[in-house]
Amino acid sequence: MKQTSKITLCGICVALSVVTMLLGYFPYFTYAVPAIAGLFMMIPLIEINGKYAFLSYVAGCFIVFIVAEPETKVLYIVLFGYYPILKAIIEKIKKPIAEWIVKILCFNASVVISYYVLKLLTNINVDDFGPLGKYGAVIFIFLCNIAFILYDIAISRVSFVYFCKMHPKIKGIFGK
Repeated sequence: MKQTSKITLCGICVALSVVTMLLGYFPYFTYAVPAIAGLFMMIPLIEINGKYAFLSYVAGCFIVFIVAEPETKVLYIVLFGYYPILKAIIEKIKKPIAEWIVKILCFNASVVISYYVLKLLTNINVDDFGPLGKYGAVIFIFLCNIAFILYDIAISRVSFVYFCKMHPKIKGIFGK
């Protein structure tokens, strides 16, 4: 694949990711939008390599930082934008238990970082988790971990379908 083709493909993926992030302004899309937008980073990863995928993520972060809704932008930058790339790296471990431990630790670290960044930006507090207070936060994190595991499995399935259905077409377009 020629250099211009690689850059073009990355630019398209960044644009798709940023346009998807604009949907974060609609209520109730706060968590789904960055998760879906991050999936576009799989394309340069599959079609080119991890370096181009990471550079696409960085370019996307700059634009998302400017145009996206605050909570979705934090979730994209801190976790969902780079997670498909990180997932590919973690899965080279080839020990399923170790892979899952690393994935869940990375996710929980991202949740904590997201919480503190959002606390600075929006003044949210643990007391805002309703009548359960601190326990509500623990329940929320537990449920987020379950959702994350399902998201990880979904990424694997989506990447498999992409590789089987779209990869041959992209390969034909860009002459790989």
